[in-house]
Amino acid sequence: MKSSVLDMMKYSVITFLALVFCCSLSAQAKYEREFRIKKSQFPQASLELAEPFLDGVRKLRFYKEIDSSRQRFQIKFKRDKLKYSVEFNDEAVLEDIELGITEVDIPEVSFQAMEAYLKDHFSKYKIRKIQQQYPRTAFSSTEETFRIAYQNLILPEIRYEFIVHAKTPDGSMDFEILFDADGKFLKQRKSLPPNYDHVLY
Repeated sequence: MKSSVLDMMKYSVITFLALVFCCSLSAQAKYEREFRIKKSQFPQASLELAEPFLDGVRKLRFYKEIDSSRQRFQIKFKRDKLKYSVEFNDEAVLEDIELGITEVDIPEVSFQAMEAYLKDHFSKYKIRKIQQQYPRTAFSSTEETFRIAYQNLILPEIRYEFIVHAKTPDGSMDFEILFDADGKFLKQRKSLPPNYDHVLY
């Protein structure tokens, strides 16, 4: 009887640990995919919030982005020769504004910290894309977030988003990696390639 109870306890512990391990893997494996959509399919409330700041922009495009937990909407355009992306959640709240940059646009000390992280975690990698990110919550208003992003200011509140193609034990794949202004690692997730089979223009 005592042996049976012990066996049951061992089985329960093993089952619990297996569940924790599976949940941990699930939490880390967050996938993201982007679809281009029509302007008429873009949430009206988000569009009305952004429109006052879109005068004079070029190559205006609209996208829907989904991952394992939620969906978001993006407006992409060019302004003053820079590529911008304005992201809203599904409740029409501005989340952040991003602009495309290159390695030389990042302060040297910060980039060295980011590079050290990549070298420590991947045996081989290639940086496909870098974006300078202005989180809405870091600034006092939507208007200020647009103003600062349009001035391309380097502030302690900004973040850097890297799309990296890397070699792992499971094979080669793309990752989205987020760093703070000092180059400190914040988070990472797997990233699926954009699905442009759904172009609706």
